[in-house]
Amino acid sequence: MKKILALLLLALAINNLAFPQRKNEEYKYFIKQKSAPIQIDGTVDAAWSTAQTATDFNMVLPMDTSKAHVRTEVKMAYDSTGIYLLAINYIDPGQKFMVESLKRDFSFGKNDNFLLFMDPFNDQTNGFTFGSNAAGAQWDGLLYEGGKADLNWDNKWNSASRYYEDKWIWEAFIPFKTIRYKNGINTWGIQFSRLDISKAEKSSWAPVPRQFPTASLAYTGILVWDQPPPNAGQNISLIPYVLTGGSKNYVANTATKFRNDVGLDAKIAVTSSLNLDLSIHPDFSQVEVDRQVTNLDRFELFFPERRQFFIENGDQFNNFGYGTLRPFFSRRIGLTAPIQYGARLSGKLNKNWRMGFMNIQTDRNTVTLTPVQNYTAFAIQRKVFARSNIGLLFVNRDQILNKDEKAPSYLNNPFNRNIGLEYNLASSNNLWTGKYMVLKSFSKNVSGDDFIHAGNIQYSSKNWLISYQQESVGKQFTADVGYVPRKDYFKINPSISRIFFSKNPKITSHTIKFMNFDFFTRKLKLTDATSVLAYTLTMRNQATYTLWTAYDYIKLLQPFDPTNYTKDTLARGTKHNWNSVGFELASKPQQLFTYLVSGRFGGYYFNGNRTFISADLGYRLQPYFSLTMSTSFNNIALPAPWNTNTFWLIGPRIDVTFTNKLFFTTFLQYNNQQNNINVNTRFQWRYKPASDLFLVYTDNYFPAPFNVKNRALVLKFNYWWNL
Repeated sequence: MKKILALLLLALAINNLAFPQRKNEEYKYFIKQKSAPIQIDGTVDAAWSTAQTATDFNMVLPMDTSKAHVRTEVKMAYDSTGIYLLAINYIDPGQKFMVESLKRDFSFGKNDNFLLFMDPFNDQTNGFTFGSNAAGAQWDGLLYEGGKADLNWDNKWNSASRYYEDKWIWEAFIPFKTIRYKNGINTWGIQFSRLDISKAEKSSWAPVPRQFPTASLAYTGILVWDQPPPNAGQNISLIPYVLTGGSKNYVANTATKFRNDVGLDAKIAVTSSLNLDLSIHPDFSQVEVDRQVTNLDRFELFFPERRQFFIENGDQFNNFGYGTLRPFFSRRIGLTAPIQYGARLSGKLNKNWRMGFMNIQTDRNTVTLTPVQNYTAFAIQRKVFARSNIGLLFVNRDQILNKDEKAPSYLNNPFNRNIGLEYNLASSNNLWTGKYMVLKSFSKNVSGDDFIHAGNIQYSSKNWLISYQQESVGKQFTADVGYVPRKDYFKINPSISRIFFSKNPKITSHTIKFMNFDFFTRKLKLTDATSVLAYTLTMRNQATYTLWTAYDYIKLLQPFDPTNYTKDTLARGTKHNWNSVGFELASKPQQLFTYLVSGRFGGYYFNGNRTFISADLGYRLQPYFSLTMSTSFNNIALPAPWNTNTFWLIGPRIDVTFTNKLFFTTFLQYNNQQNNINVNTRFQWRYKPASDLFLVYTDNYFPAPFNVKNRALVLKFNYWWNL
């Protein structure tokens, strides 16, 4: 505890000494009202001649010490309804564009692209991003925590891209009703980013150190309005959906179950910066199924949330804590019982205060006899110092019983509550980042040893990446709506990396990294230890090659099956240690055929051996077709009774993007550890901005004999209607 408090005091001291002046203040773009009509078609209208031109971009990668070699020009304008943007991305005559597909919210590193990052509150913490790849696929998202992008956010805006012999042009119109901003402010943060894969060059208008993403709001320039942008006015959107479909369970041999559902989402701008989202009888059938994994872990695995209602603008809830210390994990809600309704109020109260409130109620599950559950989460955040903040989170689950209703035995806890306080450090130049958090849980008939406290601090310079993290979790801490797979431990995790830049024209850098993970009992008895030493070679063409070696030690605190398959277990208290080596090879993104191959060879539990090979192979016929084959192989050799077990996980995926509004995706997953073959196919037609038609087909089979387990087909239609 003393170490964590010292860590917090150090973070506060660093923040008080943080540079008060905003970086890149000299980069100013003066936006004016458009002088004539502008058509969003990828051509340069006459109205653009009176707009300022932002050019002379700075190189970010492979090095950040010179101006960009590729030339980019950007112009902006506005009218009473929204913002116009023109980006002219010059290329060598005849140069082919490199894109993955026309898929929306594409993978940044696999596409020639231009991106816009906006900070309407000028707080260097939250904002919006819009952009396109060279073929016209759109990108939009929310920015949080100083430059992380949530691409699950979706809203109404318009853009067009056109390719020429010596350039590609992107034009966009972003309505004021689409974004949130504070009335009366006439300076925003602004950044323009360009990635040219053929040249292996990433650049930005305002300079950004190479160790940070171009989305980093600490390094934006300034957008200066000739007058404060106009009030967006009434801003209410209704998004109804209708759905029909059917499913059948062949194992239980039940009759086909048909669905005919309707529901409604509503988005209401309470103020220009605070939004109310309402959802009645929401449905998430169009969301892709989870990617399967070979599970060799002793603790519950984490699967990310894919439902838009929970992740859109939900960073205050979802990012409180750490990866394995989450007081709020929305996948606990609505996966075993349908959601009746949900409401979320979120946004900025002013430049320094931000809040979020969520309430969701689920229906009864008549199969498991789970009663109605009500879930509430409340978060409030206060900006402090240069770019840091202090946040409070409260999470509550209550079960609601009818007069004569009894909850099943596994739900003997009628309520569970978590309350936590978190300090997030981010220095003005982003060199120092960190966090300190405390959490307490409340449950019926439980008291004492129900706290979590954890902290980390990180220093990120051009040559050094140094971090330290520690965690302490009480034995009786409970988070029914969270993800805390392990309890009753103390953990430390130091890490250090040193980057050496090369003068070789084909090599960018050499990186050496050492990291250590130690888990202790609360009485500081060592139970787990992992030490890793790695070397990474980064090429100028952005290919990377990594070699590593590791040592593991584990003392089992519970019986454990090292295959998670045979049901035979190693005894509690047994000690195991082994050495291993591994590699990872990532191809340059300029290729039509790309690969990511990794391997691990060495020891395993009980003096056994484990061999692991993983490969992600991709091929694209740009911009319309891409094929990805993901394969992993595990061979585990142990003494009897486990003997030798081989696990395969094979997952081919096909993406066909007929246009940037018409998508077809299908993927198959074969997992012999789970004895399952899954097929998921999705057709999406974005017939109007933010309005879609989905056709989704899902199958699950036994590998041998090839018999169907269950099958479902759903047709869903939604429409975004602005009042």
